[in-house]
Amino acid sequence: MENLIDRFGEGPLMLVAGLLVGLIFGAAGNHSRFCLRAAAVELAQGRLGDRLSIWLMAFGLAVTSVQTAILTGVLDVSDARQLASVGSMSGAIIGGLMFGCGMVLARGCASRLLVLAATGNLRAIVTGLVLTLTAQAALSGVLAPARETLARIWTVPGGSERDLLHHLGLSQSVGVWSAAALVAVALVMGLKQRVPLSELGSSAVVGLSVALGWVLTYAIASASFEVVAIQSVTFTGPSADTLMALVNERKPVLTFGLGLVPGVFLGSLSVAALKRQAHIQRFEPDTPMERYLVGGVLMGFGSMLAGGCAVGAGITGGSIFALTAWVAVFCMWVGAALTNFALASFAKASSVPAE
Repeated sequence: MENLIDRFGEGPLMLVAGLLVGLIFGAAGNHSRFCLRAAAVELAQGRLGDRLSIWLMAFGLAVTSVQTAILTGVLDVSDARQLASVGSMSGAIIGGLMFGCGMVLARGCASRLLVLAATGNLRAIVTGLVLTLTAQAALSGVLAPARETLARIWTVPGGSERDLLHHLGLSQSVGVWSAAALVAVALVMGLKQRVPLSELGSSAVVGLSVALGWVLTYAIASASFEVVAIQSVTFTGPSADTLMALVNERKPVLTFGLGLVPGVFLGSLSVAALKRQAHIQRFEPDTPMERYLVGGVLMGFGSMLAGGCAVGAGITGGSIFALTAWVAVFCMWVGAALTNFALASFAKASSVPAE
């Protein structure tokens, strides 16, 4: 790795790492139909369906592989932002609820929108742009003061206070075996639901791509004399950074996120082309634009407040047992369930003829 850094530099290597991880995630995410929104809706409806088993497989394998890498000394995430910096419990709760609500309204989380955008889904493209612009406004624009105010309500210091295993008094080996048990449960569920093995396998690859991101960026950071952030798959921040780089910079700074976003797009596009599933999908009467736009705004602000999207907090942060990440993804499930119930109730009330 040191020879590669000397020859190419940290920036290009991080870009290639992000591109590689993105290609794998995009291809696997497309084929597996990986989506937290779909899994949450199934659970809210009282069903243990195929989409839930796919999400649990990805999540369980991400945790298992990342924690195994830590136990074997291949990976050290103590300097990762999700653990080392000050976190916000209020942000995780409020932002998670907002994101969960938004992904149901928009029929997809940030990662799913990017995967669908590559197949020609114009609804996903428009919603993704709204999400990205809102996220940028929440990060450093007009919405930043509101985000900062909500985040300051309840904070936790970095270090062991943000480590869920520390709070529970559990060892990392317990975390590994618990996650491995979850993988087994997901496999049994998937087989019972007759999920194709190729889709279950692809969902496993989604989880492994998260581990790959952590390992690659750690390897580069360990061999570099410069400060390099250890990170893995997340979408809201990198999407905003990529958009701003393309708009404002003639020579963008090469980062992991700058490779990740186009990598996911290209990976998903490749699978869609091979399966001949790429076609234009527009807004229709039963898919009103205003619903998607509101969902995009809620996800953009919510993810920046929560410290990550459904993948960035839910799987990447969850895989290293970051306390705020687990709180955020739990609240995303709650927000999605409540919104699904509200929409179902509204639809039922609207269908009742007036007396």
